Amino acid sequence: MAFVAPKETFSGKVFEVTIGTDKAISFGGENVLPFHSFEGTVPHRPVIAYEIQDVPPEDWPETVRSVYEGVSSDPVSWARFCEDKLNAKAIALRLIGTHPDRENKGPEEAKKVVSDVLSAIKVPLIILGSNHVEKDSEVLVAVAEAAKDRNCIIGKAQEGNYKTITAAAMAHNHKLIAMSELDINLSKQLNILITQMGFPKERLITDPMCSALGYGIEYTYSVMERIRLAALTQNDAVMQPPLLGDVGTYVWKVKETQASETELPSWGSLKERSITWEAVTAAAMLVAGAELLIMRHPEAVVAVERFIDELMQ
Repeated sequence: MAFVAPKETFSGKVFEVTIGTDKAISFGGENVLPFHSFEGTVPHRPVIAYEIQDVPPEDWPETVRSVYEGVSSDPVSWARFCEDKLNAKAIALRLIGTHPDRENKGPEEAKKVVSDVLSAIKVPLIILGSNHVEKDSEVLVAVAEAAKDRNCIIGKAQEGNYKTITAAAMAHNHKLIAMSELDINLSKQLNILITQMGFPKERLITDPMCSALGYGIEYTYSVMERIRLAALTQNDAVMQPPLLGDVGTYVWKVKETQASETELPSWGSLKERSITWEAVTAAAMLVAGAELLIMRHPEAVVAVERFIDELMQ
């Protein structure tokens, strides 16, 4: 008698989200655990977006900053480089220059940057604030209007500012990132609060927060895994939006991606170590359930795309 491998099926399904207009792309939509296509349907591969900023990335380590030398002083040139030279499927524009402790740029300056970048590219755009709760309330409202009907992702809405950002995303036809701090209950609560405002749960992306390899990634993994299991096994609609792994911003500030070979020769090549650190962190997020990643180094992206190819077969 031939052996038939047991299959696990679930009552729930992750929402499918489509972003962009000219070159729209979709992610999510699966009704099984990550990459378990042998048990159900995995209609889309995860999407990796390249991160760019509205100001030069002076605080990025040289390993990744040097890749964008000559283009990173201008977000339009940077975005075009990612689309044309790196074959980016999506671009994440982080408006870090609006942070009060940085250049403290205003909403009008942010609107111009977003408008210029949108005019220069065809791939979908993810628009991120500076993660300053009060300032993002002003900036993201303005840029949501500037990107009206371009089907972008706006973020990140947090407990302290979700009302204004949700209203802006809803008014101007965007998707929305809901970010909570590594707690499944807080994540669910925020999604409920946002949907109670009338924002469709099918247009949400959940960001439970990310962490780098060696810096609490096990806890991040367990939170993402529990969210995904709640979506599938309990058919909990509030937990069914796709998950975001904002990888690059966490990885490229840890010691392992910054310490020189002179300082720590036993750690080996700084470039190889750094790229591997981002790739392994991203891979962990994918296996935990992330359908959307934001990354920085092209070689790390290539490695993760190859990882996805193998798991999607």
